Amino acid sequence: MTIAVRRMKLGSQGLEVSAQGLGCMGMSTSYGPPKPESDMITLIHHAINSGITFLDTSDIYGPFTNEILLGKALKGRMRNKVQLATKFGPRVTDGKMEVRGDPEYVRAACEQSLKRLQVDYIDLYYLHRIDTRVPIEVTKLPRFQPENVEHNKEIFELINKMAIMKGCTPSQLALAWVHHQGNDEVCPIPGTTKIENLNNNIAALSIKLTREEILQLVSAHKVNGERHTYMEMSSLNSDTLPLSAWKS
Repeated sequence: MTIAVRRMKLGSQGLEVSAQGLGCMGMSTSYGPPKPESDMITLIHHAINSGITFLDTSDIYGPFTNEILLGKALKGRMRNKVQLATKFGPRVTDGKMEVRGDPEYVRAACEQSLKRLQVDYIDLYYLHRIDTRVPIEVTKLPRFQPENVEHNKEIFELINKMAIMKGCTPSQLALAWVHHQGNDEVCPIPGTTKIENLNNNIAALSIKLTREEILQLVSAHKVNGERHTYMEMSSLNSDTLPLSAWKS
């Protein structure tokens, strides 16, 4: 079955994207070894031809190799079919993560991203992290630490039970919940390295949830543990210097 991917306005400056995007990080880093380049280009083209046009990457993915991959995939006419997002800020120095947000660095980082992506412009360029003081720690993700696993398993069982009743997977149910937050609220960017999983993600757009089902998911117990060991670097959890303290 072919699913029509609707369009949505992202933000307040007129950017229009597919209602679901494609996170490209896992193609090059973090989830096992980098995947074969030709396979990932085929996946990206399949996503675009299926109506997924919002592609998200970052200079830190690889680092750099994910932007290079996107550049190769978008050569020629493919570039005009997508809305391309990439990020700046974090970089690894001597095994530690630091973040730079000063104008001089942002300009230099943007120019390098443009070269790797082989494009003349980036549709959405945004800050990835804020805090500069936290090192990357090599551990198991916090949500999968022993003290959190048993608690989080109970939440998964609740979601899995509802997914079975809806005739979908837990991942599709999670995406469907995001899409039910409002047409112009959030654009999820689930990542994958397999065409089958991409098709399943697109199929989540057709899943309907009742108000009662939405409330049931909202009322689920809070998940224990952060997504990463460095979530304190997130812009949601960090304060920046006041403008009056900035010396250009």
